[in-house]
Amino acid sequence: MHLGNYVGALENWVKLQHQFETFLFVADWHTLTTDYEHTRQIPENTYEMVTDWLAAGIDGSQVPIFVQSQIKQHAELHLLLSMLMTTARLERNPTLKEQVRDLDLESRLTYGHLGYPVLQSADILMYKGEVVPVGEDQLPHIEMARELARRFNNVYAADKPVFPEPEGLLTEFPRLPGLDGHRMSKSLGNTILLSEAPDDIKAKLKKAVTDPQKVRKGDPGRPDICLVFTYHTKFNPTEVPEIRAGCESGALGCVDCKMRAANRIIEHLAPIRERRLALDAEPAKVHEVIANGNERAREVAAKTMDDVHEAMGFG
Repeated sequence: MHLGNYVGALENWVKLQHQFETFLFVADWHTLTTDYEHTRQIPENTYEMVTDWLAAGIDGSQVPIFVQSQIKQHAELHLLLSMLMTTARLERNPTLKEQVRDLDLESRLTYGHLGYPVLQSADILMYKGEVVPVGEDQLPHIEMARELARRFNNVYAADKPVFPEPEGLLTEFPRLPGLDGHRMSKSLGNTILLSEAPDDIKAKLKKAVTDPQKVRKGDPGRPDICLVFTYHTKFNPTEVPEIRAGCESGALGCVDCKMRAANRIIEHLAPIRERRLALDAEPAKVHEVIANGNERAREVAAKTMDDVHEAMGFG
Protein backbone atom coordinates (compact mmCIF):
# COMPACT_ATOMS: atom_id res chain seq x y z
CA MET A 1 0.00 0.00 0.00
CA HIS A 2 1.08 3.59 -0.54
CA LEU A 3 0.93 6.84 1.40
CA GLY A 4 -2.34 7.83 -0.25
CA ASN A 5 -3.96 4.61 1.02
CA TYR A 6 -2.47 5.21 4.46
CA VAL A 7 -3.53 8.84 4.84
CA GLY A 8 -6.89 8.45 3.10
CA ALA A 9 -8.03 5.28 4.84
CA LEU A 10 -5.62 2.97 6.68
CA GLU A 11 -4.58 5.48 9.34
CA ASN A 12 -8.24 6.03 10.08
CA TRP A 13 -8.97 2.29 10.29
CA VAL A 14 -6.30 1.88 12.97
CA LYS A 15 -8.05 4.45 15.17
CA LEU A 16 -11.60 3.32 14.46
CA GLN A 17 -11.00 -0.36 15.23
CA HIS A 18 -11.18 0.60 18.91
CA GLN A 19 -14.47 2.49 18.49
CA PHE A 20 -16.53 0.20 16.25
CA GLU A 21 -17.11 -3.44 15.46
CA THR A 22 -14.90 -3.46 12.40
CA PHE A 23 -14.61 -5.61 9.26
CA LEU A 24 -11.74 -5.20 6.78
CA PHE A 25 -11.42 -7.08 3.52
CA VAL A 26 -9.16 -7.45 0.53
CA ALA A 27 -11.19 -6.46 -2.53
CA ASP A 28 -9.60 -8.94 -4.92
CA TRP A 29 -12.62 -9.07 -7.26
CA HIS A 30 -12.39 -5.30 -7.64
CA THR A 31 -8.84 -5.72 -8.94
CA LEU A 32 -10.33 -7.29 -12.06
CA THR A 33 -11.98 -4.00 -13.08
CA THR A 34 -8.68 -2.62 -14.36
CA ASP A 35 -6.46 -5.72 -14.53
CA TYR A 36 -8.40 -8.89 -15.26
CA GLU A 37 -5.48 -10.61 -17.04
CA HIS A 38 -3.08 -11.06 -14.14
CA THR A 39 -5.10 -12.93 -11.54
CA ARG A 40 -2.18 -15.15 -10.50
CA GLN A 41 -0.60 -12.14 -8.81
CA ILE A 42 -3.59 -11.68 -6.49
CA PRO A 43 -2.62 -14.14 -3.70
CA GLU A 44 0.82 -12.58 -3.29
CA ASN A 45 -0.63 -9.07 -3.45
CA THR A 46 -3.24 -10.06 -0.85
CA TYR A 47 -0.52 -11.21 1.51
CA GLU A 48 1.44 -7.98 0.97
CA MET A 49 -1.59 -5.77 1.61
CA VAL A 50 -2.68 -7.55 4.76
CA THR A 51 0.89 -7.43 6.04
CA ASP A 52 0.84 -3.66 5.54
CA TRP A 53 -2.44 -3.42 7.46
CA LEU A 54 -1.07 -5.39 10.39
CA ALA A 55 2.20 -3.44 10.34
CA ALA A 56 0.28 -0.17 10.42
CA GLY A 57 -1.49 -1.23 13.60
CA ILE A 58 -4.60 -3.24 12.72
CA ASP A 59 -5.24 -5.90 15.37
CA GLY A 60 -5.97 -9.07 13.43
CA SER A 61 -7.18 -10.89 16.55
CA GLN A 62 -9.86 -8.25 17.10
CA VAL A 63 -10.77 -7.25 13.54
CA PRO A 64 -11.85 -9.86 10.95
CA ILE A 65 -9.58 -9.41 7.93
CA PHE A 66 -10.93 -11.44 5.04
CA VAL A 67 -10.71 -11.90 1.28
CA GLN A 68 -13.72 -10.83 -0.79
CA SER A 69 -13.61 -13.75 -3.22
CA GLN A 70 -13.66 -16.24 -0.34
CA ILE A 71 -17.08 -14.98 0.82
CA LYS A 72 -19.33 -16.08 -2.05
CA GLN A 73 -22.36 -14.28 -0.63
CA HIS A 74 -20.84 -11.03 -1.92
CA ALA A 75 -21.44 -12.20 -5.49
CA GLU A 76 -25.08 -13.07 -4.82
CA LEU A 77 -25.86 -9.79 -3.08
CA HIS A 78 -24.09 -7.91 -5.88
CA LEU A 79 -26.36 -9.62 -8.42
CA LEU A 80 -29.52 -8.81 -6.48
CA LEU A 81 -28.56 -5.17 -5.89
CA SER A 82 -27.60 -4.72 -9.55
CA MET A 83 -31.28 -5.13 -10.43
CA LEU A 84 -32.00 -1.97 -8.44
CA MET A 85 -29.36 0.28 -10.04
CA THR A 86 -29.72 1.94 -13.46
CA THR A 87 -26.88 2.16 -15.94
CA ALA A 88 -27.51 5.90 -16.26
CA ARG A 89 -26.79 6.34 -12.56
CA LEU A 90 -23.57 4.35 -12.84
CA GLU A 91 -22.41 6.37 -15.84
CA ARG A 92 -22.71 9.58 -13.81
CA ASN A 93 -20.22 8.29 -11.23
CA PRO A 94 -17.45 10.97 -11.04
CA THR A 95 -14.84 8.50 -9.77
CA LEU A 96 -15.44 6.26 -12.77
CA LYS A 97 -15.11 9.22 -15.14
CA GLU A 98 -11.77 10.08 -13.54
CA GLN A 99 -10.50 6.51 -13.90
CA VAL A 100 -11.60 6.32 -17.53
CA ARG A 101 -9.71 9.54 -18.24
CA ASP A 102 -6.55 8.72 -16.26
CA LEU A 103 -6.25 5.13 -17.52
CA ASP A 104 -7.48 5.78 -21.07
CA LEU A 105 -10.36 3.31 -20.82
CA GLU A 106 -12.86 5.08 -23.05
CA SER A 107 -13.01 2.32 -25.66
CA ARG A 108 -12.51 -0.64 -23.31
CA LEU A 109 -14.65 0.03 -20.27
CA THR A 110 -16.06 -3.31 -19.13
CA TYR A 111 -19.48 -4.16 -17.73
CA GLY A 112 -17.80 -5.18 -14.48
CA HIS A 113 -15.92 -1.90 -14.18
CA LEU A 114 -19.06 0.14 -14.82
CA GLY A 115 -20.91 -1.76 -12.12
CA TYR A 116 -18.20 -2.05 -9.50
CA PRO A 117 -19.86 0.54 -7.19
CA VAL A 118 -22.74 -1.96 -6.88
CA LEU A 119 -20.29 -4.64 -5.79
CA GLN A 120 -18.81 -2.13 -3.33
CA SER A 121 -22.31 -1.53 -2.01
CA ALA A 122 -22.76 -5.25 -1.52
CA ASP A 123 -19.43 -5.38 0.33
CA ILE A 124 -20.64 -2.69 2.75
CA LEU A 125 -24.26 -3.76 3.16
CA MET A 126 -23.36 -7.42 3.67
CA TYR A 127 -22.04 -6.48 7.12
CA LYS A 128 -24.78 -3.86 7.65
CA GLY A 129 -22.08 -1.26 7.84
CA GLU A 130 -23.03 2.06 9.41
CA VAL A 131 -19.71 3.91 9.09
CA VAL A 132 -17.29 3.44 6.19
CA PRO A 133 -13.86 5.08 6.56
CA VAL A 134 -12.78 6.02 3.05
CA GLY A 135 -10.77 8.40 0.94
CA GLU A 136 -12.50 11.40 -0.59
CA ASP A 137 -12.70 9.79 -4.04
CA GLN A 138 -14.90 7.00 -2.65
CA LEU A 139 -17.68 9.25 -1.27
CA PRO A 140 -19.77 8.93 -4.46
CA HIS A 141 -19.76 5.16 -3.94
CA ILE A 142 -20.95 5.51 -0.36
CA GLU A 143 -23.86 7.55 -1.69
CA MET A 144 -24.70 4.72 -4.09
CA ALA A 145 -24.65 2.26 -1.17
CA ARG A 146 -27.06 4.53 0.68
CA GLU A 147 -29.33 4.67 -2.37
CA LEU A 148 -29.31 0.90 -2.74
CA ALA A 149 -30.03 0.36 0.96
CA ARG A 150 -33.05 2.70 0.71
CA ARG A 151 -34.21 1.11 -2.52
CA PHE A 152 -33.97 -2.46 -1.19
CA ASN A 153 -35.73 -1.56 2.05
CA ASN A 154 -38.51 0.34 0.27
CA VAL A 155 -39.13 -2.41 -2.27
CA TYR A 156 -38.75 -5.51 -0.13
CA ALA A 157 -38.59 -4.61 3.54
CA ALA A 158 -40.55 -1.45 4.29
CA ASP A 159 -41.92 -2.85 7.56
CA LYS A 160 -38.64 -4.38 8.70
CA PRO A 161 -35.62 -2.71 7.01
CA VAL A 162 -32.74 -5.04 6.32
CA PHE A 163 -29.96 -2.53 5.66
CA PRO A 164 -28.85 0.65 7.43
CA GLU A 165 -27.75 3.61 5.30
CA PRO A 166 -23.97 3.85 5.68
CA GLU A 167 -22.10 7.10 6.26
CA GLY A 168 -18.67 7.88 4.82
CA LEU A 169 -16.05 8.99 7.33
CA LEU A 170 -13.09 11.00 6.06
CA THR A 171 -9.72 11.64 7.66
CA GLU A 172 -8.29 15.13 8.16
CA PHE A 173 -6.25 14.49 5.00
CA PRO A 174 -8.77 12.64 2.83
CA ARG A 175 -6.69 12.83 -0.32
CA LEU A 176 -2.91 12.98 -0.63
CA PRO A 177 -1.62 13.85 -4.12
CA GLY A 178 0.91 11.68 -5.89
CA LEU A 179 4.45 12.73 -6.74
CA ASP A 180 3.28 14.17 -10.06
CA GLY A 181 0.48 16.20 -8.46
CA HIS A 182 -2.28 13.90 -9.67
CA ARG A 183 -4.25 11.32 -7.70
CA MET A 184 -1.83 8.96 -5.97
CA SER A 185 -2.21 5.59 -7.67
CA LYS A 186 0.02 2.60 -8.34
CA SER A 187 -1.33 2.47 -11.87
CA LEU A 188 -0.01 6.00 -12.44
CA GLY A 189 3.42 5.21 -10.96
CA ASN A 190 3.42 8.23 -8.64
CA THR A 191 3.38 6.58 -5.21
CA ILE A 192 5.49 6.21 -2.09
CA LEU A 193 4.93 2.72 -0.66
CA LEU A 194 4.64 2.07 3.07
CA SER A 195 7.39 -0.53 2.71
CA GLU A 196 9.67 1.83 0.74
CA ALA A 197 13.31 1.95 1.85
CA PRO A 198 14.51 5.36 3.16
CA ASP A 199 16.87 5.97 0.24
CA ASP A 200 14.08 5.20 -2.23
CA ILE A 201 11.77 7.67 -0.50
CA LYS A 202 14.41 10.39 -0.82
CA ALA A 203 15.01 9.53 -4.47
CA LYS A 204 11.30 9.72 -5.24
CA LEU A 205 10.84 13.02 -3.40
CA LYS A 206 13.67 14.56 -5.41
CA LYS A 207 11.57 14.06 -8.55
CA ALA A 208 8.31 15.38 -7.07
CA VAL A 209 6.73 18.30 -8.92
CA THR A 210 6.65 21.69 -7.20
CA ASP A 211 5.46 25.22 -7.93
CA PRO A 212 6.41 25.76 -11.61
CA GLN A 213 7.17 29.43 -10.90
CA LYS A 214 9.83 28.55 -8.33
CA VAL A 215 12.67 27.54 -10.63
CA ARG A 216 15.65 28.09 -8.32
CA LYS A 217 16.46 28.95 -4.74
CA GLY A 218 15.73 32.64 -4.20
CA ASP A 219 12.55 32.59 -6.28
CA PRO A 220 9.45 33.19 -4.13
CA GLY A 221 7.21 30.13 -4.04
CA ARG A 222 3.51 29.43 -3.55
CA PRO A 223 3.29 26.66 -0.95
CA ASP A 224 -0.47 26.31 -1.19
CA ILE A 225 -0.19 24.89 -4.71
CA CYS A 226 2.87 22.72 -3.99
CA LEU A 227 2.30 19.04 -3.25
CA VAL A 228 5.52 18.84 -1.20
CA PHE A 229 4.07 21.45 1.15
CA THR A 230 0.99 19.23 1.43
CA TYR A 231 3.29 16.42 2.58
CA HIS A 232 4.75 18.78 5.19
CA THR A 233 1.29 19.61 6.56
CA LYS A 234 0.69 15.92 7.17
CA PHE A 235 4.07 14.57 8.20
CA ASN A 236 5.90 17.70 9.46
CA PRO A 237 3.22 19.94 11.01
CA THR A 238 5.48 21.57 13.61
CA GLU A 239 7.72 23.07 10.92
CA VAL A 240 4.91 24.18 8.60
CA PRO A 241 5.12 27.92 9.52
CA GLU A 242 8.88 27.88 8.94
CA ILE A 243 8.52 25.98 5.66
CA ARG A 244 5.83 28.37 4.44
CA ALA A 245 7.87 31.46 5.29
CA GLY A 246 11.01 30.07 3.69
CA CYS A 247 9.18 29.07 0.52
CA GLU A 248 7.35 32.37 0.12
CA SER A 249 10.50 34.42 0.70
CA GLY A 250 12.66 32.25 -1.53
CA ALA A 251 15.09 31.48 1.31
CA LEU A 252 14.19 27.77 1.22
CA GLY A 253 15.14 25.91 -1.93
CA CYS A 254 12.98 23.10 -3.31
CA VAL A 255 15.70 20.44 -2.89
CA ASP A 256 16.11 21.22 0.82
CA CYS A 257 12.34 21.39 1.24
CA LYS A 258 11.90 17.98 -0.39
CA MET A 259 14.58 16.34 1.76
CA ARG A 260 13.06 17.74 4.95
CA ALA A 261 9.71 16.26 3.90
CA ALA A 262 11.38 12.96 2.99
CA ASN A 263 13.05 12.72 6.39
CA ARG A 264 9.79 13.31 8.23
CA ILE A 265 8.01 10.67 6.10
CA ILE A 266 10.82 8.20 6.79
CA GLU A 267 10.53 8.85 10.54
CA HIS A 268 6.76 8.39 10.42
CA LEU A 269 7.00 5.10 8.54
CA ALA A 270 9.90 3.68 10.58
CA PRO A 271 7.81 1.75 13.16
CA ILE A 272 5.52 0.46 10.41
CA ARG A 273 8.50 -0.75 8.43
CA GLU A 274 10.00 -2.41 11.53
CA ARG A 275 6.77 -4.29 12.27
CA ARG A 276 6.48 -5.30 8.64
CA LEU A 277 9.94 -6.84 8.62
CA ALA A 278 8.99 -8.87 11.70
CA LEU A 279 5.80 -10.11 10.02
CA ASP A 280 7.67 -11.05 6.87
CA ALA A 281 9.85 -13.30 9.02
CA GLU A 282 6.72 -15.23 10.12
CA PRO A 283 4.34 -15.34 7.13
CA ALA A 284 2.21 -18.07 8.73
CA LYS A 285 0.88 -15.48 11.17
CA VAL A 286 -0.48 -13.36 8.33
CA HIS A 287 -2.10 -16.35 6.64
CA GLU A 288 -3.69 -17.38 9.93
CA VAL A 289 -5.19 -13.90 10.37
CA ILE A 290 -6.74 -14.15 6.91
CA ALA A 291 -8.11 -17.67 7.46
CA ASN A 292 -9.72 -16.70 10.76
CA GLY A 293 -11.14 -13.53 9.21
CA ASN A 294 -12.67 -15.48 6.33
CA GLU A 295 -14.46 -17.77 8.75
CA ARG A 296 -15.83 -14.93 10.87
CA ALA A 297 -16.99 -13.02 7.78
CA ARG A 298 -18.79 -16.08 6.35
CA GLU A 299 -20.85 -16.40 9.50
CA VAL A 300 -22.06 -12.80 9.31
CA ALA A 301 -22.62 -12.94 5.54
CA ALA A 302 -24.75 -16.08 5.86
CA LYS A 303 -27.02 -14.37 8.40
CA THR A 304 -27.37 -11.28 6.23
CA MET A 305 -28.35 -13.33 3.20
CA ASP A 306 -30.96 -15.16 5.29
CA ASP A 307 -32.48 -11.73 6.01
CA VAL A 308 -32.29 -10.80 2.30
CA HIS A 309 -33.93 -14.05 1.20
CA GLU A 310 -36.72 -13.66 3.74
CA ALA A 311 -37.39 -10.05 2.68
CA MET A 312 -37.49 -10.99 -1.02
CA GLY A 313 -39.61 -14.10 -0.46
CA PHE A 314 -36.99 -16.57 -1.64
CA GLY A 315 -37.03 -19.95 0.05
